[in-house]
Amino acid sequence: MDGRRWRCHDHAESGCHRCRGRWKLTPHPALTPGGANGPGAPLAHFPAGDARGYRADGLCVYKGIPYSMPPTGQRRWQPPSPAPRWPGVREAVRSGPGCVQPARRAASIYASPLDETAEDCLYLDVWAPEGARKLPVVVWIHGGSLIWGAGSEGLHDGSNLARRGAVVVSINYRLGVFGYLAHPGLSAESPDGVSGNYGLLDQIAALQWVRRNIAAVGGDPDDVTVAGESAGALSVLCLMAAPAARGLFARAIAQSAYMISLPSLKDARNGHEAAETTGRGLAANLGAGNLEALRAMDAQALADAALRSGFTPTVTVDGYLVPDQLVDIFERGEHAGVPLIVGFNSGEIRSLPFLLPALPATAGAYEDEIRARYGDLAERFLAQYPCADIAESALACVRDALYGWTALKLANAQKAVAAPAFVYYFDHACPAAREAGLHGFHAGELPYLFGTADRMPPLWPAIPDSPTERALSRAIGDYWISFARDGVPTSSGWPDWPEHARTGAYMRFAGEPLVGTDLLPGMFALNDDVIARRRAAGDTPWNWNVGVAAPLPSRPPTRSVPTEIVCRTSTDPGGE
Repeated sequence: MDGRRWRCHDHAESGCHRCRGRWKLTPHPALTPGGANGPGAPLAHFPAGDARGYRADGLCVYKGIPYSMPPTGQRRWQPPSPAPRWPGVREAVRSGPGCVQPARRAASIYASPLDETAEDCLYLDVWAPEGARKLPVVVWIHGGSLIWGAGSEGLHDGSNLARRGAVVVSINYRLGVFGYLAHPGLSAESPDGVSGNYGLLDQIAALQWVRRNIAAVGGDPDDVTVAGESAGALSVLCLMAAPAARGLFARAIAQSAYMISLPSLKDARNGHEAAETTGRGLAANLGAGNLEALRAMDAQALADAALRSGFTPTVTVDGYLVPDQLVDIFERGEHAGVPLIVGFNSGEIRSLPFLLPALPATAGAYEDEIRARYGDLAERFLAQYPCADIAESALACVRDALYGWTALKLANAQKAVAAPAFVYYFDHACPAAREAGLHGFHAGELPYLFGTADRMPPLWPAIPDSPTERALSRAIGDYWISFARDGVPTSSGWPDWPEHARTGAYMRFAGEPLVGTDLLPGMFALNDDVIARRRAAGDTPWNWNVGVAAPLPSRPPTRSVPTEIVCRTSTDPGGE
């Protein structure tokens, strides 16, 4: 016996499923001097308790750190509770379980087996450079439609970002029915008279933990950037809007955010039924006559049944944590006045085809549908999304209504709080993505940001280890970390990134970073006019129902849950 065993080279766990079989025979840290449990292992004296992590190429890594009491039993559907200081030394070499969740569709490029899921899921992982002192902190919130994913997935590994000079924290939070169920009984239990938004409360609790504890590993608690992609970016917007999150972060990054219309807690508005009504209906569908019965249900069975029943988790406007529709908060300048990076991808919908409506068979039929649905805006719509290529126009109009309009609306809203905005447009595809018809697809920037091309889900288009891909990854990582450090994104050897407000500038990430102006001319003005009319009407959702799915003037839609997965049936889960 030579004191070695098979283990994943990039993660502390043995039996790692995240690396698609790329194993290396290396000494296991528990059996190695200076390894995870050896005499040289790093020991962090967090106020929350002492934790022993492991070293990895200049980093001290601490995994599976609890930031709240387990949200189980009677704490299911309760705000997170601070965990008491743990006794002794916690072995922090393995990530905590992700939130219990239904399985993704096996054919999804986003499907990535998680090592473990559980209702006891409120854990975070920390990567800190050795000898760190007052470094900026990046707190990452993963995406996954508020249903899937975990902060510990390989694509979110913070090692490479941390080596650029930051402390990186990746968090789990409650998902699905556990994180976003509103119900009149739960509201009655709350001293604030509200329910839902438990996942958002978890994110705030994680930021509070960071503020109290991150100095122990060299992070600056006054220099925190909160960042996320897709549902994680929606969460970033909510944190910017939430009074309870004020002062917990100094900068924000929102990648592929979507500022959809949200249900209100107690009233039917904007074409949504009340969130409490949705929760009451779910309980009835599940045969649960009261909260005791709901809390007694097996967690995995509940997660699966909620998805099958059509429950789509979303943030709720409760008048407390989320005071109003996000667009109204940002438009009035009532959000956190912090510097912002915001952007989206050119091919967002190419990997999210379930968001597309059924298309007419001919160009003439397409034009007729648009004229019937858009009235005096039809000419502008057809100029922006022409009949010449109906399929491409459908991809573009859904992308723009969800992600493009959101990015520029947020950037413009920064003027009201006198804070800078830096806009990007990810317009790149490696050869495998291009061949698969996935140019600039949703979440396609993540392996470049994290430098995790070798740790992506099994069906993700393989990114070659080429000079072009490495250079783009270095540039994006540098821009993000320099922004986290001083609020100005820079990368040596690449263009300066101008603020959006001054010239309408944006950074286009294609084969290399390029500065442009006037992103997708006409796109924002058209979509802003469409959404403004729906907001004024007050009885119609916005964002997802566009193009040939737009409501006819006399027939507002009845669908009540417009999230990024609204068009997916319960038998076809997938997406990010």
